[in-house]
Amino acid sequence: MTAQNKIHSSADARRLARKRLPWMVFDYIDGAAGEGRGEALGRSEIQAIRLNPRILSDVSHRDLSVEVFDHQANCPFGISPMGMCNLSAPSADLMLARAAAKHQCPLGVSTVSSTSLEKIIEVAEGHAWFQLYYSGDGSSVKSLIERAKASGYRTLVVTLDVPEVGRRPRELRRGFKMPFKIGVSQFIDFAVHPRWSISTLLNGKPEMANFGGEHGSFDRTESRAGATWDHLKKIREQWQGNLVVKGVLNVEDAQQLKAVGVDAIQVSSHGGRQLESVPPPILMLREIRKALGPKYPLFFDSGIRSGEDIVKAYAMGADFVFLGRPVLFAMAAAGEAGLTKLWSVLEDETSITLAQLGKTSMPGPSSDVLWELA
Repeated sequence: MTAQNKIHSSADARRLARKRLPWMVFDYIDGAAGEGRGEALGRSEIQAIRLNPRILSDVSHRDLSVEVFDHQANCPFGISPMGMCNLSAPSADLMLARAAAKHQCPLGVSTVSSTSLEKIIEVAEGHAWFQLYYSGDGSSVKSLIERAKASGYRTLVVTLDVPEVGRRPRELRRGFKMPFKIGVSQFIDFAVHPRWSISTLLNGKPEMANFGGEHGSFDRTESRAGATWDHLKKIREQWQGNLVVKGVLNVEDAQQLKAVGVDAIQVSSHGGRQLESVPPPILMLREIRKALGPKYPLFFDSGIRSGEDIVKAYAMGADFVFLGRPVLFAMAAAGEAGLTKLWSVLEDETSITLAQLGKTSMPGPSSDVLWELA
């Protein structure tokens, strides 16, 4: 049986990826802040949400398409921006770009993507959003924004939950650094994972493709603690397209972001990678939706692993949902075929969930699909 045919869930993709990836790479992708309790709590709160099945509704035709800004996406989920995706598999960035083009859904392109921002939006046929970190004196921010404009990006996602890179003990124990620094333990790690090591060697070591030469450099560990509301104002002035702020878990912050002209907020805990003691993102999504009202665009990521999870996020207040780790694991497990298979699994799970709930399209916030104790 081929590897992709073994993928029947996100958990299957993770299990297969764990066997194939070097320990250092797997722990970088899978790791979280502290001992992972914050990430685990976020997942458990999603799992604790109960849905309300209904019968005798005509659900023979179900529509998974969702409007995002002024665009109709063919599926109710997209891909969060993730750095160095090509660590999971050679050309992973372009696999994701082709999937975004096929499904006409947004692909987040990280500041530290391992393929250039220009190439990714070309392959994605325009279905890409550029994600930006504020860093240093802001000079690289200005140049990256201008590159994104020139390349045809219409949506800018500013990630603001990384004033300092969170402490992730699993990657620290493995000695993970960008760019790679190879010591004895890393050499052994790569040697016992020859499939990954050989394919990576043949395709070239993953690098931060948006930097180097005339584009300067990027230090992953550089402090971004100096970023302020004034810096966000300057970005708003420079960027005339859709502006999304990612990494929000506080109602007051969300209200202020709306007031200063941010077009949408992405409620996120950075996949539990920044702070172990964060509140569960799915519960903060509901609180922020209540505070901002039904019309303001809210996106969600963190802890989504299945079609049922996707439906739950919509019912809790999301206008669109993004996934991260599961797609990396699918590509690590079986390349582009693995990504295609997992995508199909997630669409099937979502569609079947809607049928069980008596729905023919994605639910909105405060819908009747949530079962709650009186």
